[in-house]
Amino acid sequence: MADFDAILWDFGGVLTTSPFEAFNRYERDRGLPLDFIRRINATNPEHNAWAQFESSRMELDAFDAAFLEESTAAGHPIPGRDVLALLSGDVRPRMVAALQTCKLHFRNACLTNNVKHGRGPGMATDSERADRVQDVMTMFDLVVESSIEGVRKPEPRAYEIVLERLGVAPERMLFLDDLGINLKPAAKMGMTTIKVLDEQQALSDLSRVTGITFDV
Repeated sequence: MADFDAILWDFGGVLTTSPFEAFNRYERDRGLPLDFIRRINATNPEHNAWAQFESSRMELDAFDAAFLEESTAAGHPIPGRDVLALLSGDVRPRMVAALQTCKLHFRNACLTNNVKHGRGPGMATDSERADRVQDVMTMFDLVVESSIEGVRKPEPRAYEIVLERLGVAPERMLFLDDLGINLKPAAKMGMTTIKVLDEQQALSDLSRVTGITFDV
């Protein structure tokens, strides 16, 4: 078995379906360029409306207006509230089962960029979905949310908070995230990283790195 003390999990796009899928559906339905919303969020990524809202430096009404301004400048006006309605994904049962297995061998933490919107840390749009997310959250030894801490991935401080609270050295931690931009600072610190592209690939890579067999 791999020589780790803890596994750090992103939430959306890892343990739930990616909001990017919902973004693309929204874009297709409205005749917008594919990945237009992601492009807005990736422009000026440290200071744009998305970054400020995720780290609680901007309130809802201000975010709604700021995102509308940014998207209009890029050619297609989208109110920020429209994007928020797309954030809550569906829990991935096989990934949750993998988390349960990992609990038998490692400490587990969640580091999620989220916003103060919807129900709970998964930003659920209804109580049933919120309950499913909460069931997953209770499996972690530690949950760190950008909207509470005021820092977000890929800011180094976000990872430092996890390491300090778990008392784990970065070289002893494995990190799964669906965004390369979030994995780079962790790898630079010394963490082993897995970029999650889909469930099967993630479980295969997790098995290879940990030496544990998962259902793929």
